[in-house]
Parts: sequence; structure tokens; C-alpha cells
Amino acid sequence: METLKIGSVSLTWLTGGVTNMDGGAMFGVVPKGLWSKKYPANEKNQIELPTDPIFIQMNGKNILVESGLGMGKLTEKQLRNYGVTKESELEASFELLGLTPEDIDYVLMTHLHFDHACGLTKYVDGTYISSFPNAKIITSQVEWDEMRRPNIRSKNTYWKENWEAIETQVVPFEEKWELEAITMVHTGSHSDGHSILLIEDEGEIAIHMADLMATHVHQNVLWVMAYDDYPMTSIAAKQKWLSLGLAKNAWFTFYHDAFYRAVKWDADGKQMVDSIKRKQ
Repeated sequence: METLKIGSVSLTWLTGGVTNMDGGAMFGVVPKGLWSKKYPANEKNQIELPTDPIFIQMNGKNILVESGLGMGKLTEKQLRNYGVTKESELEASFELLGLTPEDIDYVLMTHLHFDHACGLTKYVDGTYISSFPNAKIITSQVEWDEMRRPNIRSKNTYWKENWEAIETQVVPFEEKWELEAITMVHTGSHSDGHSILLIEDEGEIAIHMADLMATHVHQNVLWVMAYDDYPMTSIAAKQKWLSLGLAKNAWFTFYHDAFYRAVKWDADGKQMVDSIKRKQ
């Protein structure tokens, strides 16, 4: 498992599943001739997109960022449509760390689309139960409201199977939520309730842009997904947070990138100067 240290805060990538989604949708109006040179597609025009949560250890607290695809949650049709080649292996990941899902204190959800939220619950003896029964689940109030009352577009990704069993654990926030070195900030954009994470400790910083910058190739502020509900908000948010991160020599971390767990760019954002590669 790949790891990154931000001061005294430890980040470790777990195995949460692998999807393969349409490359055109992932890059919106960007021509395939451009994006495919940087992030190759398969014969179905799909690109590989892991769904790997980040496990954070900080001052004795066990924190999970996102929850993976879950295991046994998707139908055969969904597995096919989403190009799933691997479901979650989170419990095995925790075992390697000497932990269990019951040891998780917080689950930080940047948003609640199915590919981030399916791992929040599991199906046991004919009913859905919480995967992390002792955790507080943190997400923005806007996201939590839409999860429970999706609109005609978002109902395809906000599923009751992913929230009904954990609603008593959810702690929603308005604009910002803080826990020691971690700050969650509501940005909107990809979804109306989307948030990002900032981790700052001992003069170091990591920014988890979540689906604002799903892969390292999405660093171009104009390269936004067709999946984004508010693409112009995505562009503005990327400009703001990329500029801040580049100015602070930040690590940028990923949930979906098939090639990198985290990268650093130079101050102009033109050259990658450091990286942690994803092991295949």
C-alpha cells in the first residue's frame, strides 16, 4: 500500500475497487485526440478509474476518506455498465494494517455519488447495515440533503441503499468542517454539495480535490467532466484551489487516478516535480 506523510499525519491508500468509465464523459468537451494521449482508453473508449479510499492516521484517530465501491452491492447490469473489474477489498486492507472497520472514527465523504458511497453500507442477512458502525460520517449539508431527495438527474447516483442504514451517523456541515490538521470545504461543482479536503501539518500541505480533479490529467482547469452538474463552478473552484496549492508546494492526492496516488507540480503547474505512483 502506498503512503504519504504530511507532517505527522499519515495517508495510506486502500483497495476500494476499480471502474472503467466512458472517457468522453470523463473529459467532457475535450477532444479524444487530446485527452487519450495523456490517459489511454480501452477498445470500448473506457478509462480505468480506481475507487481507492485514503486512510488517515492522526493523533490516534483513524479516518477514512471516501468508502469505495463496496462488495456485492452492484447488479450484474451495473457491474457491466460501470466497467467494474474489481470490487472493494477494504476489509483485507484494514487487516494488513491490523485494524477492522469498527476501528474507524470518521469517514469523510467529499460527495455521495455511488462510486464513493457504496462502501458505506453492506448487505447482511437480507438487510443493509453500516460498514463503519462506530464512525461519524462527515459530508456537506447540501450533499446530504440531495442524497435523500435526489432530483431527476441525480437519482441515478444517490441511492437509498447507501444512506438509510447510516443516517444516524451522518454529521453534516455548512461551509467548512475542521478536525485538527484536516479541513473540509464545501465547493459545489461536480455535485452541488461536493467538498474538498486540506491537510496541513508542520508546514506541509496536501489537497484532496476529489472529483474536481479526478485524475492528474484533469489539472487543466478547463478539462471538466460531462458528469459535473455545474461545470463553470468546477472551473472556478479548480482555478482557486490549484492556485493555492501550487503557491504552497502542495501534494495533490487522488481517489480515481489509475497512475498516481499523489503528485506535486512546480509553481507554474507545468512540470510534475514529485509523485507517488499507484502500484498495479
